Amino acid sequence: MRLHRDLSLSALVAGFVTVLVGYSSSAAIVFQAARASGAGPAEVASWMLALGLGIGVTSVVLSLRYRAPVVTAWSTPGAALIATSAAGLPMSAVVGAFLVSAALILLFGVTRWFERGMEYIPVSLASGMLAGVLLRFGLDVFTSMRTQLALPLAMFAAYLAGRRLWPRWAVLGVLALGTALAAARGQLDLRGFPLALARPVFTAPTFSAAALVGLAVPLFVVTMASQNVPGVAVLRASGYGEVPVSPLVTWTGAATLALAPFGAYALNLAAITAAICTGREAHEDPDKRYVAAVASGGIYLLLGLFGAAVGALFAAFPRELVAALAGLALFGTIGNGLAAALRNELEREAALITFLVTASGVTLLGVGSAFWGLVAGVVALLALRRT
Repeated sequence: MRLHRDLSLSALVAGFVTVLVGYSSSAAIVFQAARASGAGPAEVASWMLALGLGIGVTSVVLSLRYRAPVVTAWSTPGAALIATSAAGLPMSAVVGAFLVSAALILLFGVTRWFERGMEYIPVSLASGMLAGVLLRFGLDVFTSMRTQLALPLAMFAAYLAGRRLWPRWAVLGVLALGTALAAARGQLDLRGFPLALARPVFTAPTFSAAALVGLAVPLFVVTMASQNVPGVAVLRASGYGEVPVSPLVTWTGAATLALAPFGAYALNLAAITAAICTGREAHEDPDKRYVAAVASGGIYLLLGLFGAAVGALFAAFPRELVAALAGLALFGTIGNGLAAALRNELEREAALITFLVTASGVTLLGVGSAFWGLVAGVVALLALRRT
């Protein structure tokens, strides 16, 4: 079996780091979204179960199908949108909005409308957007030293030593050292986590104009513009442009449609966490990096079974440890993105504008900076070519 032959420790570590960053950076937002929708403890656990199963199945199946690191995720900006927009709506109407949004995603995947639009985006702009999305994580390695100097500084030193002495295992060394230091300093408390299997809770959907206009359509736009667009950019900028986009979007839409009544509000292509699996730290050979995505999917499947308790488990890691680990794991991807963005002199300025707008974090009309950075880059490219 090819998966068994391609298995490597570095890919398994990359898969674990992917899940660690995904849970620790945004699980709290998902909890807030669930509570804003009227979910109780059982429903919250069901949400995490449905999201874990959806991410796990799609990541594993798509990565094995295309032999590429296809990582899916829940929509973090979508969760933030739900947390602020679901108040006052009954949970059944919220679930109905999830189904409508999922149906729209599925439609754009099946008809290839999304993929055809992506074909007009130059690689330089996609790479600039990718670098802009990831810049904050690279900066977090050093900004985390403001609140706690010793831990991220030691992890940074371990990364430099690892890149010099054992490049394939640099991130593993950083993870091991950071965890050991946090435990020694009493910052890693893994006690008191009652692990119980989550049970799916079905919520019958209802449909209302208020939920359709105020939640379903905005959730669809945010998921496609702020998640799937940079997700495709990660694959292309990392050298996996041959992977067809439409089946990926179709699968995430179909999985969301099936699992939405249990709390899977929006599944999409991952961007930031996907970059961990597509980078050289996962494996030196790009053809073997798909193992990292399969590993992350397997971990999501396992952790989804334990529902909300998992969020508390990952919250036990110090914030500085997670920030430094994510940033260091993405150094190579950020560098490659900048190099690809600035390589073509005719498109360099437009790519730079894309990078700067994306890195600014500006949000307009509820849509994140990744989309607006791409829009600004396309406008700049057309304007500069015209002159």
